[in-house]
Amino acid sequence: MTLAIIRHKVSDFDAWRKAYDSVGAMQKAGGVIEESVYQGKNDPNDVVVLHRFNSIDEAEKFLASSDLKNAMQRSGVVGAPRIEVFEDARRPARV
Repeated sequence: MTLAIIRHKVSDFDAWRKAYDSVGAMQKAGGVIEESVYQGKNDPNDVVVLHRFNSIDEAEKFLASSDLKNAMQRSGVVGAPRIEVFEDARRPARV
């Protein structure tokens, strides 16, 4: 399991959310199996998106896609997003 954390500023959260919700099919086709959105407590235009994938390869391919970059531009993302990718840290079975 892989988790991508995307943090960015948007010019208008409501407009951004409408655009984000319209690309659900693109996310699914790109391997997103779970998603969630969070806003900053003191700044509703400070947005964090969590996307889960089955593999790091799917995550990296989706995050590098021109479809995602175009969607971010159309939705009003301001500046470069901060993107971090984490793999599930499975613990060995206890004996």
